[in-house]
Amino acid sequence: MRPPAEPRRPPPLLLVLVSNFVLSFGKETLQTTAVTPQFQKNMDYVDFIYLNILEKKVLNNSEVSVQYLCSKPCIVSLEAVASSEFRTGVPVYRRRWKDEKNLYVTRTRQVHLKFPSIMVYRDDYIIRNSIIVHSVILYAWISHRSASNYGEEQNEDYQAAVAKNYTFLEAVPPFERPYKDHKVCLQWGADYLWMLQANRIPQCPHETDGVQVLEFIYASSGEKTGIVKKFEQFENRELETVRQHQIDYPMFTISIWLYLLHHCEKDLCGILYFIDSKEMYGTPAVFLNEEGYVHIQMHLMRGDDLAVKTSFSLPLKQWFRLDLSFKGGQIEVSSVGKNLKRHHHQSFTFREDFYYDDTAGYFVLGGSGYVNGIEAFFGPVRYYRLNVLETEQISNPLHDKDTVEQIELYYERCMDIQDIVHDYRYIVRQGEKTHRSCYYENYYLELIHKYGEKSKCDAFMWGKELREKYHTLFKLLQKMDFSSPDEDGSDTVVEVGRRIFEKVVKGLSSANGLSNLGSSVPLLVDSSCCGYHKASYFLAVIFETGLGVPVDRIKGLLYSLVGAQGNERLSVMNLGYKHYQGINNYPLDLELSYAYYSNIAIKTSLDQHNIKGEQAFVETIRLMDDELLKAQTKENGDVFMWLKHEATRGNAAAQQRLAQMLFWGQQGVAKNPEAAIEWYAKGAIETEDPVLIYDYAIVLFKGQGVKKNIKLALELMKKAAAKGLPQAVNGLGWYYHNFKRDYKKAAKHWLIAEELGNPDASYNLGVLYLDGIYPGVPGRNQTVAARYFYKAAQGGHIEGTLRCSLYYITGNMEDFPRDPEKAVIWAKHIAEKNGYLGHVIRKALNAYLELSWHEALLHYILAAETGIEVSQSNLAHICEERPDLARKYLATDCVWRYYNFSVSQVNAPSFAYLKMGDFYYYGYQNQSRDLELSMRMYAQAALEGDSQGFFNLALVMEEGNSIPSYILDHLEIDQALHSSNTSLLQELYYRCWNNSNQESISPCSLALLYFYMRVLWNNVLHSTLIYFMGTFLLSILVAFAVQSFQSLSGNDSEDSTRAVQQDEPTLSNDLSQQESNPQSPLGTS
Repeated sequence: MRPPAEPRRPPPLLLVLVSNFVLSFGKETLQTTAVTPQFQKNMDYVDFIYLNILEKKVLNNSEVSVQYLCSKPCIVSLEAVASSEFRTGVPVYRRRWKDEKNLYVTRTRQVHLKFPSIMVYRDDYIIRNSIIVHSVILYAWISHRSASNYGEEQNEDYQAAVAKNYTFLEAVPPFERPYKDHKVCLQWGADYLWMLQANRIPQCPHETDGVQVLEFIYASSGEKTGIVKKFEQFENRELETVRQHQIDYPMFTISIWLYLLHHCEKDLCGILYFIDSKEMYGTPAVFLNEEGYVHIQMHLMRGDDLAVKTSFSLPLKQWFRLDLSFKGGQIEVSSVGKNLKRHHHQSFTFREDFYYDDTAGYFVLGGSGYVNGIEAFFGPVRYYRLNVLETEQISNPLHDKDTVEQIELYYERCMDIQDIVHDYRYIVRQGEKTHRSCYYENYYLELIHKYGEKSKCDAFMWGKELREKYHTLFKLLQKMDFSSPDEDGSDTVVEVGRRIFEKVVKGLSSANGLSNLGSSVPLLVDSSCCGYHKASYFLAVIFETGLGVPVDRIKGLLYSLVGAQGNERLSVMNLGYKHYQGINNYPLDLELSYAYYSNIAIKTSLDQHNIKGEQAFVETIRLMDDELLKAQTKENGDVFMWLKHEATRGNAAAQQRLAQMLFWGQQGVAKNPEAAIEWYAKGAIETEDPVLIYDYAIVLFKGQGVKKNIKLALELMKKAAAKGLPQAVNGLGWYYHNFKRDYKKAAKHWLIAEELGNPDASYNLGVLYLDGIYPGVPGRNQTVAARYFYKAAQGGHIEGTLRCSLYYITGNMEDFPRDPEKAVIWAKHIAEKNGYLGHVIRKALNAYLELSWHEALLHYILAAETGIEVSQSNLAHICEERPDLARKYLATDCVWRYYNFSVSQVNAPSFAYLKMGDFYYYGYQNQSRDLELSMRMYAQAALEGDSQGFFNLALVMEEGNSIPSYILDHLEIDQALHSSNTSLLQELYYRCWNNSNQESISPCSLALLYFYMRVLWNNVLHSTLIYFMGTFLLSILVAFAVQSFQSLSGNDSEDSTRAVQQDEPTLSNDLSQQESNPQSPLGTS
């Protein structure tokens, strides 16, 4: 058996491990001693050297026994070389000596090794940065000295030695090393500080280079939104050092699970890519093209970008894993199936290494403002920041197998349904074409076609098994009319889905519609499969809440994902909300929540410019607010008719309000842009009102519901601006920017409008700086642009808020440190203004006002599950008002669920906090009593300015309970000033009174008065004055009693005869009185 290969000793390095890592040349050792007698010099001897160490550890003053033999004058060298994770081959100890006389004799020398302090001692007050050593090799070798070149420099290298040897020394972990005795005296303060932390071992959090970028399934709809991930530097300094060293020679691996629905429709679609700090594509940028091939773009060290394309395409409608590994200038791409068997593999080699710094920017999964995302479901995504792994080494399992399988089964079923619908319509249309040729020759047949029963297909071409499997669909298709052409050019299959959905919703909105939910589910499934994803959202809500059916979380998640992938706005918002709150078994994931919310936020801005579609203005109308409910109207309502009457008379305010209601669909009025524009035009011409003039100019500029008329619009805009209307001044700047490309005039008007407080102007100025076209300012200035966008966002500007939310999620702007939660809140705020959500809320409110309880409950549940607070509290109110309805059709506790959801919102109303406070205080149904949570809810209501919150906290204290200190701090009550219960009660009652209506007598004012009276009475009872007053009053009472007794005794003898004579009638009178009034106490006595 061969001995292990000898490690090659590295040449001396110029680099040292750290700044205070100095070489040690040892100290004087003991004299060498001969252990073998001297033989004759002419004998043939071989030089050797051996090392003997009792304790093979890196310790200071370790003793090494060196045994050697020299056949010629020689130099014996000893050297210790240390290695860490970041440095190798660093000499840390050197020692050498000459031996010219003791030839042919085995000699032994004892050497004491001395290592740098940072290798053998623990950190202390002087040694600040001890190092972790991985290995230390002690080399020993002999070099001969030539007699002819004795004075010259000799080659004493290890590789040229005539005899050599080595041994390994075991490194000691830093916290197992001893402290060094520095033989110095520290000052008292320094010594005390050191003693406080002398034996404290710091523990770093567990950190690895493997990062789970995505754990939960993400539905990518192919829009310009996606998941944004940003990676920070490693906390572990060793890992961070490796990462920095690999910037110019990257080594990393990415593993992505995908369920691809379609290849890219146009150009490239984003799978995963890196955006650097300059908002440019970095390494890597992975896209999908129209043919399904993977397009990979890399940023090279010299600054260029190069791209390659795989020779294999990605499969559709099946789960697979895409593995990409990068090493220097090489790329390995693999496609792996669910069984983890490799389907495809390809390698690429570049002539130059890649440049890669994953902390100088952010990653995107899916779409962004630069590229559309893929139409797919993303599964788990794993990223190894520092390692290149083979497919077998990657640990990225496909979790949630139930949902994964449900997605596969759903699309398999939907392929059958779509084929059936498409073929059925084709057969019916072909039959109609055959008959239509006869209509022009036979008038009777033409009348039958026009007024008779519509064509249908009775002779099925499908097999019995398929007909039985989809019997509901076939039955419904026979009832549909396919004779009319698709006027809007919509997809036939989607149109069939829409018809099925509308049929179902009509039935569910009837008087007892919810009782039909069970039978409606198969029809909704068919509608969803046809691509009409309003049905998908209905199904998601039905299964998640148990509306008329048992709760099924897996199916609820399935249809939420399917609806979101199909771009159904309410489904997308539902997922965004669930991931924002981390509820209903959805993991809390702010980046994932932002991906969904930003999608709808962008659509909200676009939807507001589209006057078509089922949209309504999102209004905050609470069912507990009677005044707002009374203000709701319809086209035949009193409020609307009165406004119309006043508008006809020329009232500018009435014309403006009427036009707004009709244009946006507000206050219960159906959206009617054409009628709204008539009132805008009438007001602009007749009343000279600047707001009406401006509004009419805008619709003329954009051609919304009316033919474009730029000339008239400009005249009206100038007229409104002349009247000092800020938005009109901004409108003039918009005209010069969009129509004249005169940026100087545009900036001039926008600066004036911004000074007048117009947020649109602030946003527009930001756009000029962002595009690099601001007059007199060369190039783009994103920093100034971002400040203008932030100012616009503070004024409620939708696009400005969107820009700021993007800055917060990416963290690429200096003034916007990364804050995913703030990004989600801002995007959620805009998404909840979406007109399609407003339409659902309006339908729910109208149904409630009409006492259509089933329809109101259905639509409020649909709105509440998107996360909009006003619908959640309204739904809880309905469930309180009609508990029988909630218990019958909802599997979840409606009141508890939606009040709980409400108080978790940023904009929760105070009455919701009070409700939850009461539930926790008394214990709601199956929920246990929780006094601390109850006080937290009351305190939150108090912070919202509700006097009832302070009142309830005071009552809790009156019952002998104490309020936790953190709640008092939250209420900003100084515990030092209010240390006693009396003082604290006084503060709570005072704040209760201060936050209530002080012009009238309120419960808080009575409670405060009663509290003061109790305090006064307690003070009187506990004072010395009460004893003096008591004695004085007792003396007076005794004197009065004595005097009364004496006066009565003097009159007894004079009136005795009279008293006897009068006894009988007095008694008689008393009896008569008693009989006449038997209930009277006087008669009884």
